[in-house]
Amino acid sequence: MNNLSALLKPKSIAVVGASIKPSSAGNIVMTNLLQAGFEGVVMPVTPTHRSVCGVLAYPDVSSLPITPDVAILCTNASRNEALLQQLVARQVKHVIVLSATRLTKENNILLSDITKGSATRLLGPNSLGIIMPWEKINASCSPINAKQGKIAFVSQSAAMCTTILDWANDKNIGFSAIISLGNALDMDFADLLDYLSMDSKTEAILLYVDTIKNARRFMSAARAASRNRRILVLKGGKTQAGRTAAYAHTGGLDSLDIIYDSAIQRSGMLRVNNSHELFAAVETLTHSIPLRGERLAIISNGGGPAIIAVDTLLMKGGQLASPPPSLIDKLSEVLPDNWSHNNPIDLIGDAGQDRYIKSINAVMDSDCADAILIMHSPSASTHNQQTAQAIVEAINKHPRRQHFNILTNWSGENTVKSARQIFTNAGIPTYRTPESAVIGFMHLVEYRRNQKQLMETPTNAEPMHVSELTDAKQWIENKLQDNVSLELDTHQIGTFLKFFNFNVLPTWLASDASEAVHISEQIGYPVAVKLRSPDIAHKSDIQGVMLNLRNHHEVASAAEAILDRAEVHYPSANIHGLLIQAMAKLAGGEEIRIKVKTDHTFGPVILLGQGGAEWDESIDATCALPPLNMALARYLVTRAIKEGKIRPQRLPVPMDITKLSELLVRISQMIVDCPQVYELDIHPLLAAGDKFTVIDADMTLKQSQGEGQKRLAIRPYPVEYEERVQLKDGSDIIMRPILPEDEPNHAQFVSKVSKEDLYNRFFSDVGELNHEALANLTQIDYDREMAFIAIANSDSNPEIIGVSRALLNPDNTDAEFAILVRSDLKGMGLGKLLLQKIIDYCRQKGTKQISGVTMPTNRGMLMLAQNLGFELDVQFEDGTADMVLKLSE
Repeated sequence: MNNLSALLKPKSIAVVGASIKPSSAGNIVMTNLLQAGFEGVVMPVTPTHRSVCGVLAYPDVSSLPITPDVAILCTNASRNEALLQQLVARQVKHVIVLSATRLTKENNILLSDITKGSATRLLGPNSLGIIMPWEKINASCSPINAKQGKIAFVSQSAAMCTTILDWANDKNIGFSAIISLGNALDMDFADLLDYLSMDSKTEAILLYVDTIKNARRFMSAARAASRNRRILVLKGGKTQAGRTAAYAHTGGLDSLDIIYDSAIQRSGMLRVNNSHELFAAVETLTHSIPLRGERLAIISNGGGPAIIAVDTLLMKGGQLASPPPSLIDKLSEVLPDNWSHNNPIDLIGDAGQDRYIKSINAVMDSDCADAILIMHSPSASTHNQQTAQAIVEAINKHPRRQHFNILTNWSGENTVKSARQIFTNAGIPTYRTPESAVIGFMHLVEYRRNQKQLMETPTNAEPMHVSELTDAKQWIENKLQDNVSLELDTHQIGTFLKFFNFNVLPTWLASDASEAVHISEQIGYPVAVKLRSPDIAHKSDIQGVMLNLRNHHEVASAAEAILDRAEVHYPSANIHGLLIQAMAKLAGGEEIRIKVKTDHTFGPVILLGQGGAEWDESIDATCALPPLNMALARYLVTRAIKEGKIRPQRLPVPMDITKLSELLVRISQMIVDCPQVYELDIHPLLAAGDKFTVIDADMTLKQSQGEGQKRLAIRPYPVEYEERVQLKDGSDIIMRPILPEDEPNHAQFVSKVSKEDLYNRFFSDVGELNHEALANLTQIDYDREMAFIAIANSDSNPEIIGVSRALLNPDNTDAEFAILVRSDLKGMGLGKLLLQKIIDYCRQKGTKQISGVTMPTNRGMLMLAQNLGFELDVQFEDGTADMVLKLSE
């Protein structure tokens, strides 16, 4: 648990600017606190009144009898700076700023300067406040309180908080927390995700996001939290105008919406597209069990609504369950002859509750579906409430109830409202329309897919040779020697791309038409002639690219025409002559575009799409955040195809997705290892089967300041921690950080550890670890966790023989360590090497202490820890032994 407990579970709250004026923020906050039943100390601060809402008031911050855990600033923005200084001096742990007026950027900077270096954390400014129903706290300006529930909502928009609250209260949906970040000047999503993912009252987390300011912290916190909690994100600012409005609302930098899409998906979270979808998703997540699969069975008394549900399902990429003949026969026994005999299961319009119940039981007895959508349209022959109640009872009685996600759609308004309430009270998601019901189901499907992607074991791509990477870095240094930045074209970067095993179409330079003819005669026809100018971004604007030129007359004519048009349309542009290329064989191939760009928030990103002259990267591309492995690269390609960003042609030899994935991994490696690559635009890349040829490319190099990897939103594999060491018997081993690709070898390693050693490590009997458990052990976030593996026989048959781990808390004050050595290799000094490696790593990270727990009977571990300076606390009654090593004060 991080240090936000004092904010979200305070024992005392000061309301600075408390007032008796009914419409003022100071009065609303006081009223909300008292009406919610807060059992801690409430201290109004105001020089004007002796008491507020019947509570004794204090004239100023210095007069407070105790230092509050939380102070809420309800004053005008002009007074915030002076009051915040007083609260910092009083060492108040948390300050919530509820400013009635929009703060300027300059005021924001002043506020953050005041709290910098102090123990005071700031929520806001422009925050609505916090509501913690389980703690009986409503420290907000909200006109609506929240009921107790298992969902936390964290929002940069105060209006979204009140909108969600109003809707949820009508649906009888409760919350574990409502937290309004406002401008998120200090406290941000990452802080709240770290806290809420460990909160026992929270099962799901909803985020409303305008902008993210610290991408790496957000990604780390989100990836960690999404392993423990279901997280939904509603992101504002899809369009350029929307992004401009988001900036004005909460600050932050402009990023393409597809970059946020990629970040949310990469983190294992689920994005919803609008507030309507958010409501549907809340409805689904509040009541749903984890989805086993994606097959949906639909039971309906109306054909039309069922067809709409099927259309929505398939358009969203869902899967309709296929009923087996045995289920068809069973349903035929209880349904009229003219029923649909397929899925959707059309019960016919006069279906009563008996027909519904028998059909539901038949489907639940079968194993053809993972979820069931029960639909109902108003009918004169059916009583809405009685049918709903009978269905609820039948579902709850069925022995396989937990095998299925049940959703209901009772269409209509006033006549069916009470029926929908019956489902809500029974904990069964219910929706007004077929579309919203299916969208609610697809949220579960998409979430499951994102989680599966988060846990997928990647395969290895062909690694680069160290010499090639060294040559590539040297090439960049030579180019940037006397330049802060440099823009290069195909001819200039061909050598660099070949270091990364790219096939680049050879390019020659010509200064005029006669030289273009001479080069064309040398390389052979047909050829392409292209304008070369750093000042003309789109050559197609002036027909600056001429293709399939078949003789010297065509080349000369095209070259002269291109140069003439450039001079007429861009008289002040720098013209660097012409590029001449042999025509690539386009038959049997297709053109795609790959672009690397550096985003102000998320750092380098990879964009993939079909390309073309009218390419709009915000619409026509799919995005991924580096570093990529083969699994992530394949997801990028398949997502681009699925979303229509790449439209594969019907070719005799189709594009090889595996080879394209390998190429994307090499681009990712280029980005990670060469921080000076600011932008790379391959337009186009000709794909023909398993052959990929760079036809045209532009690259921008910029001098890199500081540690190059810090610009990435996700910390890449830390190659700097690789080292070769010797064991006591003189054998060489390699110690390095663990990789996701190590999962199969890690499973082999665990199988060679004795049951006793596994029990000492995991404090329970451990059988064969499943894929999910192994993925959690091998797919780590290097920014807040580290696992070092020791590898023997590294050249021929690599084997993992030991592992040490450190899990850092979000504040970096403590790292919990664990060590496991193969049972037949004890006494070789391996445990000491692995533990020392973890100690050195944590010391370098600035971690304050390392701690671990083992059993009192594990004498080998205790002696090793003691020899390395750990303090031991053995509790024989509890069966535990604590080990702590202080690294810094």
